[in-house]
Amino acid sequence: MWVLVFFDLPTDTATDRKVATRFRKDLLDDGFTMFQFSIYMRFCASRENADVHIKRTKRALPKQGKVCIMQITDKQFGMIELFHGQKVVEPEKPSQQLELF
Repeated sequence: MWVLVFFDLPTDTATDRKVATRFRKDLLDDGFTMFQFSIYMRFCASRENADVHIKRTKRALPKQGKVCIMQITDKQFGMIELFHGQKVVEPEKPSQQLELF
């Protein structure tokens, strides 16, 4: 399961930039990686694990701007065609995660 977070946040004032930066850092601290400039993604081993990270993202939502959270399966993610210029790029493979209890 992949969780993708798309966002468009205001950056007009210093306060707006600080809020946008805090949101990005919260995503990074929660294990998301940048897919594109305002798109962050995270691989989750299960739907329950994805729900945990979605709830964390919702708690960190800024008061202004637009944020979209999307879940797709690993198979759907694997069907993405990525291009850098005209060169085809392979999608990122999910990393092995170890869970310690």
